Amino acid sequence: MPPTKRDPFRDLLFLQERMSRIFDEALLKYRAGGGISGGTWYPPVDIYESEENIIMKAELPGVSPESVNIEVNDNMLSLKGERKLEKGLIDENYHRMERFYGTFHRAFSLPYPVEGEGIKASFRDGVLKIIIPKKREPGSGGIKVKVS
Repeated sequence: MPPTKRDPFRDLLFLQERMSRIFDEALLKYRAGGGISGGTWYPPVDIYESEENIIMKAELPGVSPESVNIEVNDNMLSLKGERKLEKGLIDENYHRMERFYGTFHRAFSLPYPVEGEGIKASFRDGVLKIIIPKKREPGSGGIKVKVS
């Protein structure tokens, strides 16, 4: 396997994403007029890779699979959906409210070119798992050379 090039900006992009998420979540708590049933929230996400795939896992407890929309365009993964508040409950009924409700939208730049076809998604125990095949570059399979 050929050595992989280290991208010096990858750690900075990771840090920028984390800081952006921290600030977004902090501002979300103080958002005026959002109430418990509306607004935007950001589900926690892990993105990692295997030799052949990029895998994303998102924590989405209480979100129905039908309300989740996944799109991959030009190495951008977009995850959208909504967690709805139970019918009949209003702000005054709650003693404590720590979960977020409403719509969410997350977009991620993928580190490699990916195959649009062959993407698989599964939903189990409140965790959405998306498997995205990496694009095979021509000739990336390697060439065997016979040594004489």
